[in-house]
Amino acid sequence: MLKQSLQQKLQQKLSPQQIQLMKLIQLPTMAFEQKISQEIEENPALESGREGNDEYDMMDSSNDFEDTGNEKIETEINIDEYLSDDEVPSYKLQVNNSSSDDDDYRIPFSGGTTFNQFLKNQLNTYHLTEQESQIAEFIVGSIDDNGYLRRPIEDIVDDLAFSENLFTTEDEVEKVLEIVQQLDPPGVGSRNLKECLIIQLKQKTETKDRLVAIDILENSFDIFVKKHYDKLIQKHNLTREELKRVIGEIEKLNPKPGGSFSGGNSNVEHIVPDFTIRINDGELDLSLNARNAPELKISKDYSEMLQGYSEAKDKTKTQKDAVIFIKQKLDAAKWFIDAIKQRQQTLLFTMDAIMNHQKEYFLTGDERNLKPMVLKDIAEKIGMDVSTVSRVANSKYVDTPYGTKLLKDFFSESLKNEKGEDVSTKEIKKILETVIEKEDKKNPLTDDKLSALLKEKGYLLARRTVAKYREQLDIPVARLRKQIL
Repeated sequence: MLKQSLQQKLQQKLSPQQIQLMKLIQLPTMAFEQKISQEIEENPALESGREGNDEYDMMDSSNDFEDTGNEKIETEINIDEYLSDDEVPSYKLQVNNSSSDDDDYRIPFSGGTTFNQFLKNQLNTYHLTEQESQIAEFIVGSIDDNGYLRRPIEDIVDDLAFSENLFTTEDEVEKVLEIVQQLDPPGVGSRNLKECLIIQLKQKTETKDRLVAIDILENSFDIFVKKHYDKLIQKHNLTREELKRVIGEIEKLNPKPGGSFSGGNSNVEHIVPDFTIRINDGELDLSLNARNAPELKISKDYSEMLQGYSEAKDKTKTQKDAVIFIKQKLDAAKWFIDAIKQRQQTLLFTMDAIMNHQKEYFLTGDERNLKPMVLKDIAEKIGMDVSTVSRVANSKYVDTPYGTKLLKDFFSESLKNEKGEDVSTKEIKKILETVIEKEDKKNPLTDDKLSALLKEKGYLLARRTVAKYREQLDIPVARLRKQIL
């Protein structure tokens, strides 16, 4: 049975301005600059430059127009009718009038050549039939960024038939693949690591050690990967010194041939630090990147325009609509400037709390001095929500005397040592890394032995926890860390 009832609820909702502020806080420096440029382009009432104290006051004169009654506001307003001057100064329009201020200092970026195009260009140096050329281009198009052909030959034969209407055989594709595998960089077109290493060795000048290396890779690859050196010595009748030289030849090879190609196509991420920390007379000095504190102001033309309309005696509907439009733009510009100031304060408060919490680390640069710190710790210190701290930490960088660091790297969980003190997991990982670096490479330490050594140092970690931290540090198991010395 349907019923109607009234229900009262208390809900907390973020205003559009608060949501926009949260988005501004989350932006790193370069994205923040782009946002400012976009806002200036979309809002003619916002200008770059130092703001005056009288510009906001001029907005108060629009109060006479706030009550529009039931009048319908037109959606299309020709604001040009209310502007007396062009937005572009006349001297900028003179052909012969130029200065260094007008120079374009943007850095040009080369489009470069893609890896696949680089390989296709090399195919032009080979005498191939039309069908072989099609097969070769299809193979090159199937090579990934690491330089490997991950698809089986039979699949390539089927795809050539269905997509290119080209009927061929596996033997013909294999023949063309051998040509592709002769291209630069050496090892490209390989189907697995074993084939990649063998191709590179065969393209080098033939020596005894390289011939033995090829023999080991072709006939004892699994034993080599598992680093069973004694078995290799016995099977291939080598001395320990000979095996060491052979392994040295293999270690010089590139397991990812495609990774060595740049082609002028730079994918390097440019990081702009949002904060800078320096040590002055034993004290930490924090500063915010000036690019996070732009000089913005309200357009004087728009403010004067609004003031002029407010002083007019006879106000037509068109004038009222124009004033409403102008006031909306001025309000949006004023809010955006205030939001930027609030963003600056939030960033500085958050970073200052992080810096003071990790003061010992910033003074020494030793990661073992990092204290346990979670988002909640900083949120409680600055009196803000955890989500706000998260937005600051996840995308901001700080320039320290020890390099540029991501803020979230300073956060870590805690574990208790045998004294009951809280220690950072980063400190434990650093100690674990140091222990592994100093181990005997002939007999690397197993996870059980690493757990026992950490226990002797006062860190009670189970073997599974040691294995987890080792994997997070991208350190292989003991068997794969073994070296022949």
